[in-house]
Order: sequence, then structure tokens, then C-alpha cells
Amino acid sequence: MVDINYPENAMSVDLATVKRVAHLARIAVNEDEAQRMMGELNGILGFVEQLSEVNVDGIEAMTSVTPMAMKKRTDGVTDGSKASDIVANAPNTDQNFFLVPKVVE
Repeated sequence: MVDINYPENAMSVDLATVKRVAHLARIAVNEDEAQRMMGELNGILGFVEQLSEVNVDGIEAMTSVTPMAMKKRTDGVTDGSKASDIVANAPNTDQNFFLVPKVVE
């Protein structure tokens, strides 16, 4: 079991919450496993709470550890140049459209 001293206002997880999350995730946990998970999750939350103590004033947010521009492609509508490949296995086609039997008179 993880033993961490974290602030009074820190978020904590109780046994009922662990069991509810396990149920929602469809994970079977017994009483001992739930107790262990509660300690581990509270330890993780304690570490996350410690991050709030870090002074980040004047530090610009970043998306990567190395400065780089995001690669972007043009946003254009195309047929994907694969229309003939898509309909290749269809029993009936006409100009790259699927032909289906008429079902409504």
C-alpha cells in the first residue's frame, strides 16, 4: 500500500468509488484488490496534487518538448482516388456507383 502525505484539500478516492469505477470498467475486483487500488489511486492523486505547487507563472504552454510547427495538409474534398477499388468486388456497378435491386415499387 502506498503511504503518501498529501494536503487536506487533496482529492481522494474511497472504497465505494474504486468499486464503482471497477464496475463501470467491467473489471472484477475483490475486497483486497479494491483496498490496494484505493491506496494506489490516492497515491497517484497525491502526486498530481504536488504538481499544483509548481510555480508556472510566465511559462508558455507547449505541445512538444522540441519547438516545431504542426504539419498540416490542405483540407480538400476528394474521392480518395479509390472509387474503382471500392466497387471492384460489387456484383453490379455503374460509373463507380453500386447498383442494387429495386425493393420498393
